Amino acid sequence: MLSAVEEAAESTKLWFGAAVAMAWAGGWRGRTAAVNGLAALAVAQLVSNGLCKQLADRPRPPKQWFPHDEVDDRPDSSSFPSGHTAAAMAFTAAVMPTWPAAGAACALPAGLVALERVKSGVHCPSDVAAGAAIGLAGAWLTRSAPRLVRRHRPPRGATAARTGQTRTDGRPARNLRERAGLVWSGSPTCQGHPDKPARQAAAATC
Repeated sequence: MLSAVEEAAESTKLWFGAAVAMAWAGGWRGRTAAVNGLAALAVAQLVSNGLCKQLADRPRPPKQWFPHDEVDDRPDSSSFPSGHTAAAMAFTAAVMPTWPAAGAACALPAGLVALERVKSGVHCPSDVAAGAAIGLAGAWLTRSAPRLVRRHRPPRGATAARTGQTRTDGRPARNLRERAGLVWSGSPTCQGHPDKPARQAAAATC
């Protein structure tokens, strides 16, 4: 069973299939969960395979520790961290808050993937633990990114305030019509007027 789960998880086929199933059967909630899961998976894969494996050149566990022949098919890349575990945990943790039932269904194969990576001799337990931590961090970052962007977005009207475009009451101009009626002078008789004759009369008094 572990080998079958590991084979399905190879190249993230298992998680892409789960995302398609959720998007098809879960409506808006399923599509949101699928997008969150795949986004978190991409972040985790980028950090684990694209960054950490390049920095940490850890060899695979010794072959003599494992009596089976599966160790002969191990990749030559760094053992640290487990990219499969990172992807599995990232997808599951990102799906769980949006669709708890689907997240719980993904938790079982995610745990089996992590267990199989150790049993097959591909990773040490510490590699799997690091991969799980990266996956959880990727899920948190994916779900928190929109809130962090909104928090650091400039407040409404800040651009107009920076360029000096303010209304006569001191507040930022909200639209082009208000901006068109603004003048540089602070004299009450030279402020914006709704019609052309009034503006001309006001200009003559300045």
